[in-house]
Amino acid sequence: MADVNPSNTTAINGSAITPWPLIGPQDPPPWSLYNDAGKAPFLLVCDHASRAMPAAMQRLGLAPWVFDRHVASDIGAADLTCALADHFDAPAVLAGYSRLLIDLNRQLHHPGAIPRVSDGIAIPGNLEVDDAQRQERIQSFFLPYHEAIEARLQRFLDAGQVPALLSIHTCTPVFDRVVRKWHLGVMWDLDARIARPMLDRLQAMDGVCAGDNEPYSGRHVNDYTIDHHAERLGLPCVGVEVRQDLVAHPEGVRHWAGVLAAALEGPLTDPGLYCRRAMPKAT
Repeated sequence: MADVNPSNTTAINGSAITPWPLIGPQDPPPWSLYNDAGKAPFLLVCDHASRAMPAAMQRLGLAPWVFDRHVASDIGAADLTCALADHFDAPAVLAGYSRLLIDLNRQLHHPGAIPRVSDGIAIPGNLEVDDAQRQERIQSFFLPYHEAIEARLQRFLDAGQVPALLSIHTCTPVFDRVVRKWHLGVMWDLDARIARPMLDRLQAMDGVCAGDNEPYSGRHVNDYTIDHHAERLGLPCVGVEVRQDLVAHPEGVRHWAGVLAAALEGPLTDPGLYCRRAMPKAT
């Protein structure tokens, strides 16, 4: 199904969304909905789907080649998200701009929310960001994306459906000179309702090396999307990381979307999943 692309005058659930001061009329929107009419009782989100930059930001002073690197976006993540949305007939919210502007999966107080250096690459346009400029980025990119997720989840709730939230990311095969052996990882913290059966299925598959909170942990205190939209409300949730070299081409996207779909089929088709759960206190 086609994307639903908002404009600077779009309303969500009848309420005007935050205006976007850094996004011009010829720029893409800060988020898009994919398969919005999907019937599955869960939402897919992709925080780092895009490497786009609005014209006003002048590529943050970076050379064009930087935007082909993982520092600008999660390579393959948008295609993987859409492939899963198609398989399950689920809606998805995808971010519209590069993580170099502001990381949509970071707490705003975290220094890495607007990275000065990413994987050894200095970001000139991020070196001297004052409070007013920071607020413009929050208003243009961070808030609209998260408002869109919140609104799409609320549509489920308004229809009497407690939804689940799945966050899709990809990671580099090597980081800081450490080779990552995992093909994919399952990220979770306080709610194992999707993660545990998913991991059991993945770890039983021949030729699949699945990490339990590897190479990143769902317990990272500075992550934002799942913590804010799902865990605090008791919604079932899970995060996924797939190695970028595996999904950098259409054949890989199809294959690993199939692997993930097979692993998710059990928990996501269990009617007992779709209820709120009181989260236990972290220890």
